[in-house]
Amino acid sequence: MAQSQRLLVLLLCFILLLVLAKAIENDDHGEKGGKNGGENNNDGGDNIGNGGKNNGGGNDNDDGKDDKGDKGGSKGKGGDDNGEGNNGNEHNGGDNKGGDDNGGGNDNGGDCNKPGGVCQDPRFVGGDGITFYFHGKKDRDFCLLSDSHLHINAHFIGRRNAEMNRDFTWVQSIALLFNDHKLYVGAQKTATWNNDVDRLMISLDEEQVLIPTEQGAKWQTPTVTITRSSDANAVTVEVEGVFKVQANVVPITEEESRVHRYGLTADDCFAHLELAFKFYSLTQEVDGVLGQTYRENYVSRVKLASNMPVMGGVEKFSTSGIYAADCTVARFNAGGGGVGLVTELADVIKCGSEVDGHGIICKR
Repeated sequence: MAQSQRLLVLLLCFILLLVLAKAIENDDHGEKGGKNGGENNNDGGDNIGNGGKNNGGGNDNDDGKDDKGDKGGSKGKGGDDNGEGNNGNEHNGGDNKGGDDNGGGNDNGGDCNKPGGVCQDPRFVGGDGITFYFHGKKDRDFCLLSDSHLHINAHFIGRRNAEMNRDFTWVQSIALLFNDHKLYVGAQKTATWNNDVDRLMISLDEEQVLIPTEQGAKWQTPTVTITRSSDANAVTVEVEGVFKVQANVVPITEEESRVHRYGLTADDCFAHLELAFKFYSLTQEVDGVLGQTYRENYVSRVKLASNMPVMGGVEKFSTSGIYAADCTVARFNAGGGGVGLVTELADVIKCGSEVDGHGIICKR
């Protein structure tokens, strides 16, 4: 009898140990599940904090110096003599999904990622659909496009980044030369940004163009049509049979400056243009930073595998002034004409999109 009792006690102890082990195992699984759920929930917030693509990478090989990435990044690799195809690294890595991208999104709708788009530090989508950056230099003018009947220059503004040996730059204004006309579209210097205050400056043949600040308001001559696409800071300019361009004025925000270390000051938010071009009659002789990409025989030399494909050629595309058609690759002949390809429209633009500019091929 005593032996039977001992066996029963041992059996009960064994069962109790099994129950306790099972309880401990279930508790451990529950704790791990809670941790995993918390980590997954934090992912979105962590990604948002990165601020997306920063223009810190890449290099402009014209001065023979490599640009450094941000802290923790690596240096861009040297390029060829033309400064094209240089490789670089972004500041923080990671894509900015649904946030501001590289210095200025806007609420005007559309897409800056189609051929003819020019925005950010300046980020281009060429006529061949390949995305690249052309940093140029601050306070200088560069030829974006030059053809026999059309010439487009851009004035760059920016700040020097001592860590990268290059400038942060943005397109402050453009001048479009066609026939015997000179059309200017620019963003006025602004300290504190207000979306409701119009900061566009437009002139034709050096006479200011005044348009009522309401969406749809129109100003016309027999040659030029300018239409406000919003109450302030956005217009569409068209010369029939030659070009159409959507121009939006946007600022650099304090958050963008903090994330990308632009170093904004209280007296200037670096209001700049975001642009989307359509060209109607380019010839196969067209050239310029953007223009060359519309030639049928053009082969891009930027490195598509780079985080920031950079096109060099600062001196080749440099002009002596905003209205000067004297860059090395100039083709413009006032009053000249040309019959060529009709390009795809970048429509209206929005830089803050999920397409990130990693050598994206946009189908035309």
